[in-house]
Amino acid sequence: MPFSVSNARHFRGELRVPGDKSISHRALILGAIAEGEQIVDGLAKSADIETTARCLRALGVTITESEGGRVNVRGGGVVTGATLDAGNSGTTARLLCGLVAGLGASCTIDGDVSLRERPMRRVTNPLARMGADIDTNENGGLPIHIKAAPLRGIRYELPVASAQVKSALLIAGLFASGETTVVEPVPTRDHTERMLTAMGTEVRRHGRAVSIQGGQRPRGVHITVPGDFSSAAFFIAAAAGVPGSRITVRGCGVNPTRTGMLDIITEMGCRVETVNKRDAFGNAGGEPVADVVIYESSLRAITIDDPVRIAAVIDEIPVLAVLATRAAGTTMIRSAGELRVKESDRIKATAENLRILGADVEEFDDGLAVSGPVQLRGGNVSSFGDHRMAMAMAVAGLFGEGETVIDDATAVDISYPGFFDDLKTLSD
Repeated sequence: MPFSVSNARHFRGELRVPGDKSISHRALILGAIAEGEQIVDGLAKSADIETTARCLRALGVTITESEGGRVNVRGGGVVTGATLDAGNSGTTARLLCGLVAGLGASCTIDGDVSLRERPMRRVTNPLARMGADIDTNENGGLPIHIKAAPLRGIRYELPVASAQVKSALLIAGLFASGETTVVEPVPTRDHTERMLTAMGTEVRRHGRAVSIQGGQRPRGVHITVPGDFSSAAFFIAAAAGVPGSRITVRGCGVNPTRTGMLDIITEMGCRVETVNKRDAFGNAGGEPVADVVIYESSLRAITIDDPVRIAAVIDEIPVLAVLATRAAGTTMIRSAGELRVKESDRIKATAENLRILGADVEEFDDGLAVSGPVQLRGGNVSSFGDHRMAMAMAVAGLFGEGETVIDDATAVDISYPGFFDDLKTLSD
């Protein structure tokens, strides 16, 4: 179903974005192996999170929701022989690999056509080194077949930075004999380590290495999920680029492994404030949360090519490319080849869509160059079935003259079902 967006005269107001999707996945999955009950407030209401909950229920986990939205998670007897449908969610598929291998639950993990195209050997290979009996299809993707087998701790250096793979190995490491150590090429989001610590599990970080000792069992705790920064990013970009704008995102997660975009737009000349800082879990070292205030500003082009910075903004690069059309000069984005294997080829999709809207874009194997400022024009663009592409093109529509029509706009339901309603409220 298409959705149309028109040029915004202003972009002002306050909003709360849905609960953080990455933290929500982990709250459910770690709650499934916890001692006692995990209580979760603010769980993301999205297709991906519903998929994770459905897969866990198929494994025998009890997940209930009260009228107020509070979710209770309690593990049970492990069901074997199930087929777990991860839908379009790479996080679900990869984290379940670690969980299922650790639990010794023989089952199959599958997904939709798009997810079947995404690389899975990056998680199945190290799990096999840990002793898991695990197989992919002939192309290294889904479906993945896992059979019960004892695990042993290993030291593993990630060839590609991936919080999903790191998390899968740490979860499996809880069930392995000895110590499991994951060495990252660059730091990635650390939600799993923070939540495991909040749940009473000892996780050690030394330099680029993260270690966990097998035989530990997390205990269920009360988790409040902060607002998803990756969802807030689209409103932040819109406010930075629409003249006369000012928005406040209330209760937004500001984990430093996720907020690289704020540093980048500040460098581009945007005025950013983070106020009312606190901890979402109510204890030091949990998940930091704050109110984020963004003001429209005159923007200048910058270069983003450091792998560490790229890893911190990997989900925000499409909308940063959109924002670059408002900046003076040529914005260079490199070292971002990982975008080729997301829900869509986000480098190609971003370049194609922005050219349709009149942008000056050059595409590289590992990134983009966007020249500005340029006045975008309305046009027909595609989400490519990718929720973040649909939202990025909606922001481009706010910047463009005339009407921008986004094909298959319902892809936003993967992470943010109310996105277009919130966008309309702030741009009216």
